[in-house]
Amino acid sequence: MGTLVKNKPLVDIELQLLLEGVFRQYGFDFREYAPASLKRRISTAMQAEGVATISELQKKVLHDPDCMERFVLTLSINVTSLFRDPSFYAAFRQKVIPLLRTYPFIRIWHAGCATGEEVYSLAILLEEEGLLRRARIYATDMNEAVVKKARAGIFPLKSMKEYTANYQKAGGTRSFSEYYTAQYDSAILRPELTKNIVFSAHNLATDGSFNEFNVILCRNVLIYFNQALQERVLALFRDSLVHLGILALGRKESLRATTHEDFFEPLDAGERLFRRIK
Repeated sequence: MGTLVKNKPLVDIELQLLLEGVFRQYGFDFREYAPASLKRRISTAMQAEGVATISELQKKVLHDPDCMERFVLTLSINVTSLFRDPSFYAAFRQKVIPLLRTYPFIRIWHAGCATGEEVYSLAILLEEEGLLRRARIYATDMNEAVVKKARAGIFPLKSMKEYTANYQKAGGTRSFSEYYTAQYDSAILRPELTKNIVFSAHNLATDGSFNEFNVILCRNVLIYFNQALQERVLALFRDSLVHLGILALGRKESLRATTHEDFFEPLDAGERLFRRIK
């Protein structure tokens, strides 16, 4: 049960019908997600719902909103943590922060924010550099349930040891425990960190630009999209950045061989930090 090892053409037809139905019924567009990753996650959803075929999953998803919410969570969930990839934040502190100091007000878009760990990592970094008060961070994700969890700013207390180590490797300048309060099994982040963060739902596959930004972060999201959708999303980011604005991607993501490569220059090629030059 829950395996995609079947007649391949039939599976592909079922997959297309499922994604088209989800788009028409709910407005979530997974039609241009990378097929390999998509099939793995749909297999996971099939196992969780106890169905043997994609067609059975489609029936449940289209007729049961609760099933649809679980389905979206399965397809959109990303691995994340506070100060994930510490070297990225060290590079951001060294190479991007000096540029941000030249702006009287800073607008940052964190696209695909998931449960918020990386958004709060950035907020902490900006706080330590004295820039959080004149910054506005827009944190978006396609899944409203995930956005709600991110907005709460509550994380497992058992993860704080790992997050503290990440923070220190990222060049943190204070004691990490200053940023949260322990309560039972949870770590609750300081309310001051959330004051300048706006959490909202935004679907990169279907929604457009909503502001002009000095920095856009979209790390480890494009890898789940096919080439056509990557091109469209990169166009959205390019059009949403100010001249000399910064784009941050994940380590496995690149602007190479895209139509947008000439619009950017590497600020830190290894950490996938790019500056829009035209």
